[in-house]
Amino acid sequence: MSGRAQLMWDEAVTGYDFGPGHPMDPVRLALTMRLVEAYGLDRGPVKVVAGKAAGESTLRLVHRQDYIDAVRRASADPKAAEAPYGLGTEDDPAFAGMHEASALIAGQSVAAAEAVWRGEALHAVNFAGGLHHAMPGGAAGFCVYNDAALAVARLLELGAERVAYVDVDVHHGDGVQAAFWEDPRVLTISLHEHPRTLFPQTGWPQETGGDGAAGSAVNVALPAGTGDEGWLRAFHAVVPELLGAFRPQVIVTQHGADTHFEDPLAHLAVSVDAQRAVAVACHDLAHEHAEGRWIALGGGGYAVVDVVPRSWTHLVAVAAGAPIEPTAMVPEEWRHEVFRRTRQAAPQRMTDGGTARWRDFADSGYDPADRLDQAVLATRRAVFPAHGLLP
Repeated sequence: MSGRAQLMWDEAVTGYDFGPGHPMDPVRLALTMRLVEAYGLDRGPVKVVAGKAAGESTLRLVHRQDYIDAVRRASADPKAAEAPYGLGTEDDPAFAGMHEASALIAGQSVAAAEAVWRGEALHAVNFAGGLHHAMPGGAAGFCVYNDAALAVARLLELGAERVAYVDVDVHHGDGVQAAFWEDPRVLTISLHEHPRTLFPQTGWPQETGGDGAAGSAVNVALPAGTGDEGWLRAFHAVVPELLGAFRPQVIVTQHGADTHFEDPLAHLAVSVDAQRAVAVACHDLAHEHAEGRWIALGGGGYAVVDVVPRSWTHLVAVAAGAPIEPTAMVPEEWRHEVFRRTRQAAPQRMTDGGTARWRDFADSGYDPADRLDQAVLATRRAVFPAHGLLP
């Protein structure tokens, strides 16, 4: 695994705080960074860089000016939040400084894209990012500015002709898909829990791209209850072949940790071990198809002590070329920090005890009675022919 990795971090991103009781607790970000530091990843394997907040011209690559103005108003006076823009809702309550915190997170992802495209880094990680639900004209699903879409848009602005976006959050990457629905330069792939059982109720396999961009949107709708083997089987049955056909110049990935079996907001049953395996796969696919150019983002994840810090520290370590063995003990200093901040007991190891194994779709064949295989085949039938691939 190669080095030359950047970790985008500014402690001020923890100001992205919807308030007490909201699932998007910024402690998950702070605890992740403290675990990265406890493993010494910031002292050699990865360069820690703070990007600037995204300015209005950058935000307008994806978002409408009237929406940016509404965010600014709500940020200055949370009581002025406007529901038509998705602000002041239960999911996205307004808070003082919301624009500044959201723009800072967006700026980290945009800076990551710039660094990778310009060759300043081979890999770049912003685990505070991955806010993939925000739409051009509104907030949604805990997301104010869509940093993932902004990173892709910045790559296009810099001259990229083919960008692949792979989203493994438990929720559909609807905002990124919407931003590039009619743009054949961007391939969006989302693996998520089936829209029948989870927000945002989009991401059906039949959603395959708009006019002039047939096959540019790819959606794998996984049955509730899917665990490690099925999740990895679906990923490897869809993503590698499509990337091989699309030939991206750079890959952007979103690693929401809410696929985990402990996550309180969804219904998949994936382990930290499988999440680590997908991070490794994304790294390898970037080297196979995009000369190693890889931007990795965080996303959802609401088991803020047991899951998120371990999953994203594995992601950082993989990007840094210094992967952490799953059986490694979690540093004691970090466990003390967890208890100090949350009064919760921290996990002992970097593994859930999973094996991260799967049956390869090409080798084992399709089982018509298996709901996971039905989901995979629905996606392959919907989009593979558009890329010259057999379903």
